[in-house]
Amino acid sequence: MYRYDEFDAAFVASRNAQFANQVARRLDGSLSEDEFRPIRLRNGVYLQLHAYMLRIAIPYGTLSAKQMRVLAQIGAKYDKGYGHFTTRQNIQFNWIKLIDVPQILAELAEVSMHCIQTSGNCIRNVTADHFAGIAKDEIADPRPIAELIRQWSTEHPEFLYLPRKFKIAVTGASADRAVIRAHDIGIQIIDDVKRGIGFRIYAGGGLGRTPVIGKIIKEFVTHEKLLGYLEAVLRTYNSEGRRDNKYKARIKILVNETGLEEFIKQVEAEYAISDTSSVDVDADEIARINAYFALPKLLGRSETKYDAALNDSAFADFAKYNTIPHKIDGYVATTISLKPIGGIPGDATSTQMLAIADLADKYSSGEIRITHHQNIVFPHVAKDDLPELCAALGAMGLATANVGLISDIIACPGLDYCALATARSIPIAQEISKRFESSQKQAEIGNISINISGCINACAHHHIGNIGILGLEKSGRENYQITIGGDATLDMALGERLGPGIDAEDVPDTIERIINRYLHLREEGEEFIDTYRRLGIEHFRVAFANQGQILSEDL
Repeated sequence: MYRYDEFDAAFVASRNAQFANQVARRLDGSLSEDEFRPIRLRNGVYLQLHAYMLRIAIPYGTLSAKQMRVLAQIGAKYDKGYGHFTTRQNIQFNWIKLIDVPQILAELAEVSMHCIQTSGNCIRNVTADHFAGIAKDEIADPRPIAELIRQWSTEHPEFLYLPRKFKIAVTGASADRAVIRAHDIGIQIIDDVKRGIGFRIYAGGGLGRTPVIGKIIKEFVTHEKLLGYLEAVLRTYNSEGRRDNKYKARIKILVNETGLEEFIKQVEAEYAISDTSSVDVDADEIARINAYFALPKLLGRSETKYDAALNDSAFADFAKYNTIPHKIDGYVATTISLKPIGGIPGDATSTQMLAIADLADKYSSGEIRITHHQNIVFPHVAKDDLPELCAALGAMGLATANVGLISDIIACPGLDYCALATARSIPIAQEISKRFESSQKQAEIGNISINISGCINACAHHHIGNIGILGLEKSGRENYQITIGGDATLDMALGERLGPGIDAEDVPDTIERIINRYLHLREEGEEFIDTYRRLGIEHFRVAFANQGQILSEDL
């Protein structure tokens, strides 16, 4: 797990003391909002529609039960009794008072947490596969690499004032669960027959107003040379990236305008003249960091209780949709859905967070993960403990068996909170989940992703949802564009727009018609994305075009 050593503790304490002084100066008027803004952003504090928002870093999505308890306490003491988990594996509190922020930061520091580099034009929180270290399809655990990058990038003097924010993701499995091709840099662990374990590097990915799928810029980099190569990429971007227009300042624009081959040539030239001696990583350092992430000692267990509980249909659904096999036989990784029917995607109350912490200690060796889908994972659950865990989660409203199904919707806070939003996301997600409340209907539809963003910044990754919903403002009304065919896997694809924008009240009906069209058209065994790829978008436009009408296949 993330190790917070003596240097980290002293550094964060000093930083917090500085910021406490700056907050005091803002409160007494010594600093104007314009002067304070870059300072607060460097400490994870945003000014939203109704209050300040605090974004807390959760490195590569890994938390301890002790840390979760402090997050619960912060929600109860300083917010309105809940927190919001994001697609960047962080947590946000949306109702913070500025005067309380220094005390919150002090309480976070006591459990090795902070808000540094969760905002601003710097290298943001490094993200990774939420099943890292436990998935059976894993080549190598990506968390040691994410931790190495975290240590290297934190307060890196060259990269604190980049042209724009910069996001890095790492995956170590055959299935990409870290969305690496939608990041400024994506790192894929590969096992080369001749060279062994190394890294394939993607660059230039990103969503927002100009969605771009990341491209390979280096087929193979060794452990030793990884940080030196990343420095060459960042230096090239820092030198050549645009600063005249923030909408064209991301590395994806630089790669596109420069051309992929020329960009690679510039990176290689930078790497050739760089002195990487200070960042080359030897085998002993790699082994030291790898040791942080050793599996807990998981004892062999019977599966008698688990097998018997499968006779209960509700538990059987939970086991089917909310677990994956663990590397260790007799164990599973268990996903706790933060998407109850009609609920707010990604929200957890302080009471629920406290319960999650207690249950993690009891059933998951005290370890918790945050997913890109705004859910929570217990990575080490004995199968024979799963019935008892499921019952305990159910008592807290946390046993919804819908992971990967149509009600497992990703949504940003939207116009209910965000100062940048142009439309609401949360009510749309709630209405769609209620429309598909039936567990039988969800099972019939099968695996599908719906992503809803409240503005073109695409925090909910609507471009790569199987069904994407983008909320905009049009003539004083909320207007929603629908796309289909997005794919967040390593075979990433951007969704195609079905037609003109529609009003908020028409969105649930439209989604239902699209789903009914899919059920009518699909062949045996096909998921939504398979049917779309086989037939193309024109076969779905009829469902979109017939607003207010019932198609024959709906009957």
